[in-house]
Amino acid sequence: MTNIVNHWIGGKTAEGASGTYGPVTNPATGAVTTKVAFASVEEVDAAVAAAKEAYLTWGQSSLAQRTSILFKFRALLDAHRDEIAELITAEHGKVHSDALGEVARGLEIVDLACGISVQLKGELSTQVATRVDVSSIRQPLGVVAGITPFNFPAMVPMWMFPIAIACGNTFVLKPSEKDPSAANRIAELLAEAGLPDGVFNVVHGDKVAVDRLLEHPDVKAVSFVGSTPIARYIHTTASANGKRVQALGGAKNHMLVLPDADLDAAADAAVSAAYGSAGERCMAISAVVAVGAVGDELVEKIRERAEKIKIGPGDDPASEMGPLITEAHRDKVASYVEGAAAEGCEVVLDGTGHTVDGHEDGHWIGISLLDKVPTTAKAYQDEIFGPVLCVLRAGTYEEGLALINASPFGNGTAIFTRDGGAARRFQLEVEAGMVGVNVPIPVPVGYHSFGGWKDSLFGDHHVYGNDGTHFYTRGKVVTTRWPDPADAPAGVDLGFPRNH
Repeated sequence: MTNIVNHWIGGKTAEGASGTYGPVTNPATGAVTTKVAFASVEEVDAAVAAAKEAYLTWGQSSLAQRTSILFKFRALLDAHRDEIAELITAEHGKVHSDALGEVARGLEIVDLACGISVQLKGELSTQVATRVDVSSIRQPLGVVAGITPFNFPAMVPMWMFPIAIACGNTFVLKPSEKDPSAANRIAELLAEAGLPDGVFNVVHGDKVAVDRLLEHPDVKAVSFVGSTPIARYIHTTASANGKRVQALGGAKNHMLVLPDADLDAAADAAVSAAYGSAGERCMAISAVVAVGAVGDELVEKIRERAEKIKIGPGDDPASEMGPLITEAHRDKVASYVEGAAAEGCEVVLDGTGHTVDGHEDGHWIGISLLDKVPTTAKAYQDEIFGPVLCVLRAGTYEEGLALINASPFGNGTAIFTRDGGAARRFQLEVEAGMVGVNVPIPVPVGYHSFGGWKDSLFGDHHVYGNDGTHFYTRGKVVTTRWPDPADAPAGVDLGFPRNH
């Protein structure tokens, strides 16, 4: 019998009532292993109502209470990290080590939330006028929502809800319907840690659930991570409904390799950043820009390394790369490689025909490497979200920089060089939100914020770090004047000496 993933509303499992379900597939076998309930408008309303009711007390709870629960949740998450990684592998397909790494990066944000009291400290100016003080404080918003993608079903939600609930908000999560189980297990661990019912809720579904969250009058803010077209839609729709929005979109991350770079280190970095997690991550390096005469040697080094990658089921310890999430996505990724030569690309490696013995029905694709890619090729222009690496050639640093800055995306980028001056110029001149210097995937640690520029971010706030705290709170300024006790009415003696 097929398992069913239901919603989590008001501190307990809520069976789907809409009658609509979606399939959840094991990408390594192609078999449907689970079905997930899709929420109706009424079910989304029930989750928001539970969150609104919980906010009445959670929003007034002490920082000590909130952080105490988060510390307990962190310990439970750490103890169950293997179990959550196994759920991720079973539904997403990534290898176990990648899944464990995802949980570890999510834990960083839980760590940050446990210490949220530092970020929530206010400001005070005394005696701005005679006996007048001014203070600034930050308060929670109320009910907030997160809409998260399939590629990091545990980490990306943890970019959002730990900070949101630490700040005193209540949360409704709409995870990807392609790999929903990790979200429910996290909800169970939060409940075990003592989180009050309704503070954290999970509704599964499709556009019906998303649109209801975007328009619901009791949802005060929406966080989103996904493709650029959907991020733009989320931002436009939620903003039109008066909500605060942070919507992180797609990417085409470039790695600029200068002639003085350590080419072995650059090749290692390019392979891990392009093909890790089968390229299904918004911070993947998908375009290497080789400057000067190093292109041929660099491409050969990348090819040598890429050919050795072991592709197989994510639960096989020998596997270094797993399948793609769905058959349809696999076919779309393959189409970019199949059409590359006609668009002027040199196909160095073609992974479109790859299969795995014993798992022939899985969503497999091998490593693809395209060289001398023109900027007009679709493989360069689009976010492929798969194990396809494009190599472009540039004559100079300036030419390479101009190529990168011409991209409509500005999520992450990297430079590989031994020259500190060149690296400094690059970090100041490149138009991207996250920059790596000899670091291929510059995802910030939890106490620095994550976010891109241009079509990679819609909204004013990046996610987690200080930006996350500001996003999930609003400022209030209080101006106070107290009368001097010496001016108390006659007949009232407060024990203060009278000086006049």
